[in-house]
Amino acid sequence: MPWDTNDYPNSLKNLDTPVRKKAIEIGNAMIAEGYEEGRAIPIATEQAKEWYNNATQNEIKEMKQKADKELKQHKKSARDSRPELMEKGEHVVSHDDGWAVQAEDAKQPSDVFDNKQEAVERAEEIAENKGTKVIIHKKDGSIQEQKSYD
Repeated sequence: MPWDTNDYPNSLKNLDTPVRKKAIEIGNAMIAEGYEEGRAIPIATEQAKEWYNNATQNEIKEMKQKADKELKQHKKSARDSRPELMEKGEHVVSHDDGWAVQAEDAKQPSDVFDNKQEAVERAEEIAENKGTKVIIHKKDGSIQEQKSYD
């Protein structure tokens, strides 16, 4: 099974995103050529690090964008696979990385933003499209405001 930015060998988890994405590409190519995983992983990792050291800023940026796009597609397919969440309200909650938008009963947020206003705007957009509600929480978790889009 080919690796992607959501499912890859544990040894790649501490690599910077563009290096990890490049290692995944190299590793997948090596496995397709018949290398065993145990041999492909360290070779792909070293080659990806070497690529990073010699890559232009533009090449690095492109690789990061490819990884980001792949993650977004995975998140979208994960959302699509939970149709029961379509009827649930969107919550704006405090998150380690800022503010998160998370459907009620969802296991993880759909989006995380640096500031609360961006999260509120995204939650409102989702709730309006779904015809549900937005529940905006304070940093302490209590409810600050609710808006309905039924």
